[in-house]
Amino acid sequence: MPSYDSSRARFRLADRHIAVFAHLLDGETPPEELWESLVELQRVGLVGEEGELAPLLRDLLGALADPMVMIQVEITGEHGPVNHGVVVGQEAVISHDGWPGEEESEYVSIEPNTLVWELARKVNLHRGEKPAEGEPEVRVETTMGALDAAFVALEEPGADDDAARDAVRKALAEADAGLAEPALGHLRDLVVSLNSTWRITTAWDGRQDGKDSTMIRALAVWDCGPLGYWIRVQPEEPILPGQVGPDSPLVLVRSNPAEVWEKITDLLPDREELLIDSE
Repeated sequence: MPSYDSSRARFRLADRHIAVFAHLLDGETPPEELWESLVELQRVGLVGEEGELAPLLRDLLGALADPMVMIQVEITGEHGPVNHGVVVGQEAVISHDGWPGEEESEYVSIEPNTLVWELARKVNLHRGEKPAEGEPEVRVETTMGALDAAFVALEEPGADDDAARDAVRKALAEADAGLAEPALGHLRDLVVSLNSTWRITTAWDGRQDGKDSTMIRALAVWDCGPLGYWIRVQPEEPILPGQVGPDSPLVLVRSNPAEVWEKITDLLPDREELLIDSE
């Protein structure tokens, strides 16, 4: 059921409610499958009897109707994938947060200069010590098929911590014969300590090679708790449907909170990269 808090202009809405707004903004009657959603919005006062939209929705709907930048944040943890995001509009920036097992997301307006902080909050980025200067790069390489086998082994019921570690190590070794120590043990530890995996994707209308084009940047990271942050450099984001299979390489590179912060910042386009500012 949708709801809102007028004191902070925040809303709890499902995708189907957003779809109703889209039809009403276009002057259309929502299709039959959205009638129940329309009635729910009318019950809480966000839509009038004749399809009028509440003034409180102005910033939210303005950003959704004419976005400059769309940012999607997908986090997969213990409860499965949860989607968050930010919509940068012409006059407002709208952030939305999902919740495991809940249909609705919370939408709220934020200040543009807090955007990077907001994205860092969504992925639970925490401060940490910077590595010593000149410290060598640490990489772990295997295949996506080996990773899938490790996750299956980790989900075996009734296994204690030591048994789970042994099962993951065995699954990795059987799935990737080329994976040897110390990389084998290192990857086992990363899988066992994994808090979440997340990726941030930004998209906007820009210009490339003199032509209008949809521009996309993305970042994928493993949050491995005490073992820190690891950037997934392969498969390289953004990933298209059907692009990744069991034989696709998986490459993780050790990172740190400061570097992850910088890479999140780099996902955002500069003003001159936006099509609206180049016309």
